[in-house]
Amino acid sequence: MSNYRRDHTEGGTWFFTLVTHRRRAVLTRPDVRDALRHAIERTRRDHPFTIDAWVLLPDHLHCIWTLPEGDDDFSIRWANIKRVTTQSCVGFGARSAPYEVARTKRNDGSLWQRRFWEHRIRDDADFRHHMDYLHWNPVKHGLVDHVAD
Repeated sequence: MSNYRRDHTEGGTWFFTLVTHRRRAVLTRPDVRDALRHAIERTRRDHPFTIDAWVLLPDHLHCIWTLPEGDDDFSIRWANIKRVTTQSCVGFGARSAPYEVARTKRNDGSLWQRRFWEHRIRDDADFRHHMDYLHWNPVKHGLVDHVAD
C-alpha cells in the first residue's frame, strides 16, 4: 500500500477535489446526488466536520472543510463518504468488465477515482483564493454563464 505524504494539521481547513471513475458525468444525477448527500450526513454524525463550501459538477467536486480541534483524519471521512455513496447507487458497485479486475482486488467501487486531492488552507488569503476557485469552476466548465448563476 502506498504511503502518501499528507499534512496532518489537527483542526485544519482543507480544500479537496474528488473525481468520478473515468470522469463519468454522473454526480449531478438525482439518485447519485441524493446518495452523496446521505453519505455526507451519515459521515458527519460519526466524524463531524464543518462544510465551508461545496460545488458539485457532473464529473468532479470541490469543497472546503474545517475539521474539529484535535482531529486530522479527513481520509476516514472521504473513505466513508465514497463507500456509502457507491453502495447506495445501483450499478456502480458492479465490477464485471475486465479492466475492473484490479479495482475488485482492492475492493474499490466504480463510482470514484481511487484517490483525492487535498490542500491545507494556510491563511485568509489562501481561503479566499480557493473559495474563488470553487465559485468560478462551474463557469470554467461551461455549466453556467456567471458565478452568481
